[in-house]
Amino acid sequence: MDDLLSNWYVLHTYSGYENKVKNSLEKLIESNELQNFILDIVIPTEESFEQTGNKIKKVSKKVYPGYVFVKMVMSDEMWYRVRNIRGVTGFVGPTGKEAVPLGEDEIKFIESYMTHNELENIKIGDSVKIKSGPLKDQYIIIQDIDRENKKIKAAIDVIGGSTIEIDLHQLDI
Repeated sequence: MDDLLSNWYVLHTYSGYENKVKNSLEKLIESNELQNFILDIVIPTEESFEQTGNKIKKVSKKVYPGYVFVKMVMSDEMWYRVRNIRGVTGFVGPTGKEAVPLGEDEIKFIESYMTHNELENIKIGDSVKIKSGPLKDQYIIIQDIDRENKKIKAAIDVIGGSTIEIDLHQLDI
């Protein structure tokens, strides 16, 4: 499926259901082979530090509680499948019944969170687990990071060894 046909959409969720919705979307993609229709799922977060007593800990807070951002190829079937995930109350739009894609400035803003928060956690040489796709549950070693396209090249230990290219959203980071 051509990436030009995809757009970013915003899902409204029950409060506290953002991660459950993301996990359900990932399971939907995996079980129905929808990788060409749902391309990315983002819950924008900000890292900060909190002090409790004399301990300081790093915490991650949702920038938009109750919302999940999804890059997808929209069709009636895909609207129905995504809209009917448990915890989703609708797409953000004039009625919630029609999905309105985000504008260019909004997309750049969301992608800045995705790049900053997800890519900063990995580096060349890291071993990470694949969470979706045909190599699910396999561990790979990162050899190269394409931050612009949100992909990595990695070594995987199969017969004879191989190098693969994989989308960032398929990694458990």
